[in-house]
Amino acid sequence: MAVRIERDSLGTREIPVDAYYGIQTLRAMENYPISGLRPKGVYVEASIHIKRAAAIVNKELGLLEGRIADAIIRAADEVLQGHHRDWFVVDVYQAGAGTSHNMNCNEVLANRAIELLGGTKGDYKLVSPNDHVNMAQSTNDVCPTAIRIASLLETEKLLGVLEKLEKEFLTKGREFDDIVKSGRTHLMDATPVRLGQEFTAYGVNIRKHQEAIGRAAAASRELGIGGTATGTGLNAHPEYRMRIVEQLRAQLGLELYPAVDYFEAMQSLRPMVELSGAMRNLAQDVARIASDIRLLASGPNTGLAEILLPPVQPGSSIMPGKVNPSIAEMLQQVCYQVLGCDATIVFAAQAGQLELNVMMPVVAFNLLHEIEILRHALEVFRTKCVTGIIADKERCRWYAENSASIATALNPYIGYLTVAEIVKEARATGKSLRQLVLERGLMTQEQLDTVLDARAMTEPGIRK
Repeated sequence: MAVRIERDSLGTREIPVDAYYGIQTLRAMENYPISGLRPKGVYVEASIHIKRAAAIVNKELGLLEGRIADAIIRAADEVLQGHHRDWFVVDVYQAGAGTSHNMNCNEVLANRAIELLGGTKGDYKLVSPNDHVNMAQSTNDVCPTAIRIASLLETEKLLGVLEKLEKEFLTKGREFDDIVKSGRTHLMDATPVRLGQEFTAYGVNIRKHQEAIGRAAAASRELGIGGTATGTGLNAHPEYRMRIVEQLRAQLGLELYPAVDYFEAMQSLRPMVELSGAMRNLAQDVARIASDIRLLASGPNTGLAEILLPPVQPGSSIMPGKVNPSIAEMLQQVCYQVLGCDATIVFAAQAGQLELNVMMPVVAFNLLHEIEILRHALEVFRTKCVTGIIADKERCRWYAENSASIATALNPYIGYLTVAEIVKEARATGKSLRQLVLERGLMTQEQLDTVLDARAMTEPGIRK
């Protein structure tokens, strides 16, 4: 294999001659053969956007030679267009703070910029990863800024998916609005509800999570870029902080603003914890909804079977004809993974010390991972499950009308204790509630027809 020799403060290493990464990336590859997981694409993009913006601002401030800045900008544009992605190779479990990831980005851009200037990879006299690409930056302000930007980009996509899922549930709510069924509390029969009411509630719940996630994501709009190593802004032009945020705002089309306090922005991972917490809350509710869907579809002969889910694959390797609620099962598993990601983020965020939290690499991966898998899982859930749900209207009504819980509507007329006696007798004798009430002369047939109207029980009021 053809190689080139690169040198750093620790010595020399042989680098594959075609590689866009350099010696610091190679050392990270040697040191961290941990998971085989590479940085999320959106995290790479966010990091490259920062490098691009820095080159533009430093050129405008007269600190970076124009031809070098332009070459870095062109290299960044190529990466943002999808090129050279195979060279971002550092494992997600790496040295604290993300120095290895930051240098991987610096080296790829430097080596591509060197080529664009007519040089050969590794000739860092032309373009230096540290002095030019990393000008006015530190891992310590680049990585938390990249996490914020990447999470905002991913959250925008998730919010679009949630909006579609909300609308799908509300559509099903309207479609199922006339279907009366037995309510269930404690997994036991309860007073009637409409299937449409259940599905509408799911839609409202998803909308509330959209709003909560939007509020949580807003904290990530405050950027500490320009704090450099410890928040002081050492080695950065006094105008750099404001200018780079303006440039990032222009590049990304996001509402961004400089940190109120650059030391706080570097010390605390509060915005990541806040957003992850919103993802955790979404996941626990979505898991609950998926569980409901599985229960409502259970059977078909020995379960509730109030709804029918679209079949997506055979459900058993041994039982012919069996079809499982596979999509809902997948969604629940994703939700449990999100809960694990959130726990990791909380532990990592509290592990910060003094001027820096060095656990940022694991926070970056877990935050972006949980947003990404939730987005994909919820879109699949909508398109392959919710959209195709069919209700069994007759089965739903049978459950509602044959549940002893409809006796609850009799409470205002004959009293709780009397109704309890009648329910107990009905279970013991097999007689219907109606029959027993009439036998005791407690109400007339006309009164019973009005009071025990299952559809009417799904709305507030006392029937007269």
